[in-house]
Order: sequence, then structure tokens, then C-alpha cells
Amino acid sequence: MENLKTLNQHLEKKNSASVRLKIPGILLTRDSKICFYDDKGDCWRALSFIANTESTETIANAEIAGQVGFALGHFHRLLSDLDPLMLQDTLPGFHITPGYLNCYHQVLNRLSVHETTPENHYCADFIASFEQSADILESAKQQGLLPLRVIHGDPKLNNFLFDLQNGTIASIIDLDTVKPGLVHYDIGDCLRSCCHNVETDTFDLAICAAILKKYFVEAAAFFSEPEYRFLYPAIELIPFELGLRFYTDYLDGDRYFKVSEPRQNLHRACAQFRLCASIKAQKKTIEQLIENLKNKTMS
Repeated sequence: MENLKTLNQHLEKKNSASVRLKIPGILLTRDSKICFYDDKGDCWRALSFIANTESTETIANAEIAGQVGFALGHFHRLLSDLDPLMLQDTLPGFHITPGYLNCYHQVLNRLSVHETTPENHYCADFIASFEQSADILESAKQQGLLPLRVIHGDPKLNNFLFDLQNGTIASIIDLDTVKPGLVHYDIGDCLRSCCHNVETDTFDLAICAAILKKYFVEAAAFFSEPEYRFLYPAIELIPFELGLRFYTDYLDGDRYFKVSEPRQNLHRACAQFRLCASIKAQKKTIEQLIENLKNKTMS
């Protein structure tokens, strides 16, 4: 809640004409507090309602994809001049892929019996083939190549609200995950969510192009050269990271992700690894797309 308060105060200082997204505001208690504690110690809050909007679970066309790209880029641009260290880290370790990899190996070492199904072999082999690249973003951050910025933390498709009248994105919600981080985590996760063809577990390049085209228009105001350079590795890394988390949770007895059937996290892991493989197969095309869009934006 303190993060949300800081975010709202930052946006209130900007020219209202330059802010094209509605951010849920905090409705204060009668004694002007941002939240209320009842007699049991439970915490309650109220946020403003963004009326005449809806969320969606699928991207029907490139125009909607472009709207997502604009909204995420606009959100990042609006907060690009907010010191990320003014925010609390609401999810310590989130998107730190080497940490998830260490957890995976710890769980693996605890197992007395290792499953030998084809799906388990696929997951284990995929992780082994990719793990040398797991620290690419964190290493770049530690070298000072990628700066900490304010990120959303969970920019999946259904966290964007579309205006019912004109179909444009009116708001980005679910801001409890806003924290200091790398915008690459947001971009990679957004593309993972939006470009995943769940029927084939392939990466939709056309949707990716539409999102990045509009994102870069906003990001040109604050993006550095290394941030463009490390964009493809982020697109590749995030589905690997999620697959790693799903598989680790499956091996550890489904302690984190909710499941409705015994092998659901295993199947989820396989799907994310297949998506990652599809991205890797299109690496040169995606890298060229990023370069072309960057040059158009900067020209």
C-alpha cells in the first residue's frame, strides 16, 4: 500500500494530459489512513473503481496487441523518473532466475526417487541445456548495464482494462506487485502471456511485433542501448524461468502453484519449455525485429 501511495503521488505531479492510463487510487479511511485494521487485526483497503472497462484473456488481433504494447510502455515511461529505491520490494527474489535454479537443484538433491517418464526427462534435459544462460539479466544488472526501474511485476494480458466504448486500454491494474526491478522482466512476461499459442505451445511472432512496435514508441524516451540489446535474452528467459518454477513445484509436491490434478505443474512446465524452444528457434528473426523497430523509433 505504501508503494501504491508513492506511485499515485508521483503521477499526481505530472501534467494530466500526459497521463493516458487511469491508475486505481487509494480511498482513504475516515481518519485519512490508507488501510483499516479491524478488531481481529485483519487489514482492509479500498481502491477506486475503473468504470466501463473489461479485461480479456485472448488477443484477437494486432490492434489489441498494439494497445498492450503501448500501455506497458506508457506505464514504464510514466514511472521512469521515479527513483525505484523509494519503493519496497514486495516480492524479494521474484524473477531472479539463478535463485529459482538453485531451488530446483536443492529439491532435486532431496529426492530419493527420480521419475523416469518422458515428460520428466524432457524437463530435466531442457533445464540442463539452458541453465548456463539463467543469470544473463542478473549479471547485466550487476555490471551496471541494466538499471533498476519501477516495474509492474505481473503484466499479463488480463491485468489490462479495455475501454468498452472505443476498445483502447484505459488502465493497468493489480499493482500489488509494483516494485524495483528490470523492465525486461515485465516485457518478457507480457510477451510470454500474450504471444503463447496454447494449442501448439509456439511463440506468435506477429503478436510480438505488434506489442514491441508500440512499446518502443513509449520506451524511446528512457531506454538505453544495453536495454535494447538485452531484450531478446529476456524474451527467451522468462518462459524458461516459469517452466523451471512449475517443474520445481511439481517435484516438491505442488506446494506453491494451485493444481486441480496431480501432474498439472509438470504439464505446465513442459508447455513453457516448448514455448521457450519456439522462441529460440526464431531467435534471429526476433533479434532482427528488435533491431528494425529500434532503428525506426530512433530515426
